[in-house]
Parts: sequence; structure tokens; C-alpha cells
Amino acid sequence: MTPTEIAALVAAIAFAVLVVALAVPILRLRHTVDAATKAMRDVADQTGPLLTSVNTTIGNVNTALTQVHTSLDGVNLQLARVDAISNNVQHISTNVANLSTVVSAAAANPLVKVAAFGYGVRKAAAGRRQADEDKAVRAELRRRRKQKV
Repeated sequence: MTPTEIAALVAAIAFAVLVVALAVPILRLRHTVDAATKAMRDVADQTGPLLTSVNTTIGNVNTALTQVHTSLDGVNLQLARVDAISNNVQHISTNVANLSTVVSAAAANPLVKVAAFGYGVRKAAAGRRQADEDKAVRAELRRRRKQKV
């Protein structure tokens, strides 16, 4: 064996030891890459249905928001109608109050006069009855005196 052959044999053994020494980390790295690939595949498989569910939920939320917007438009329309009705009621109550004041002023003076006239008539009638009764009593007393005498 020549020194060149020994050097080649040493180099070949060293290369074999190097290959064996590097094979273990490379195999471990391959297992790590396989696990990462499997994890990414699982995430990708679960992301599809999750995104579909998120899209469905967003569609439902958009539908609900549209319905809420429609309901709020209806409520605002009804509030505008109620506001118009309350304004009309306010005008009507003001008109009724004014009419009540006018009727009260117009009817109060004649009613007071009618009441005073009625009181006067009752007082006069009562006075007249009293006078007639007094006259009848006096006439009766005179008649009794004449009978006694």
C-alpha cells in the first residue's frame, strides 16, 4: 500500500464518518420538516371550513343589519307621524282653550243677568205671597173681631 492509497483510504473513512455524523441531524431535520408540513396541511384543512363559517356568519350579520336598518327606517317614519299628530293635537288644544275663553266671555254676562233676574222674580213672588198671606191673616183677624163684638 502506497502512501497515496493510505491517504485515500483515510479520506474515504473520514468521509464515511462525516456522512454518518451528518445523516442523523439530516434525518431529524427531515422529521421536523415533515411535522411542520403536516401541521401546515392540518391548518389549511381546518382554515377552509372556518373561513366558510366566518363568511356565513358575516352574511347573517349583514342580513340582520339590513333588517335593523329597515326597522329603524320604519320607526323613524312612525315617529315623524307621531310628531305631526302631536303638533296637530297641540294646535287643537290651543284652539279649544281659545274657544272656551270666547264662549265663557260671551255667555257669562247674559247668564249672570238671567240668574239675577230669576232671583229677583223668586224674591218678588215670595214677597207677593207673603203680602197676600199677611193680608188674608189681617182680614181673618178683622172678621173674628167683628164676630166677637
